[in-house]
Amino acid sequence: MKDVLVAFPGARRALFARYHIGGCQSCAFQPEETLAEVCARNENIPVDEVIAHIQDTHDADAKILVEPTELAAEIKGEEGKAAPVLLDIRTREEFEAVSLSGAKLFSNDLLNEIFTSWDKETPLVVYDHTGGRSLDAAAYLIGHGFNSVRALRGGIDAYSQEADASIPRYRIEYEEE
Repeated sequence: MKDVLVAFPGARRALFARYHIGGCQSCAFQPEETLAEVCARNENIPVDEVIAHIQDTHDADAKILVEPTELAAEIKGEEGKAAPVLLDIRTREEFEAVSLSGAKLFSNDLLNEIFTSWDKETPLVVYDHTGGRSLDAAAYLIGHGFNSVRALRGGIDAYSQEADASIPRYRIEYEEE
């Protein structure tokens, strides 16, 4: 499953949404399990069906992603439209250490504000450190009716490498390489 999740970052969300697999303690899977093993112990779901669903979700997720260089151009106003609101879903410590200019640190208070008073057409870009969680956050907002939400491919780390080298890179102790 580890390889599946690396190749298809939205696979956990896809498996849980359709099959209730991997989202909670009772339906969890281990990184060393194979997809076939997970399918077998979950009512023998056909592996080909699950693979097709993961691929379809992955293809839909790709449409949500924004490339670092594309976002940099939008932030600078080079795209001829208003810059998106940047939502940073990292920890407060990460945000205070380094963030994209003008970004808002995501919090419960901000989420409440977004849901109660923001226009659902507001262009939003969600980002994290390496892009692992931002797709899920973007999908959550899209699922709540926001129509112009994207996730930064590769997170702030890719942005630093590909779009703006002045943004310092960092590594979190518990991250896998």
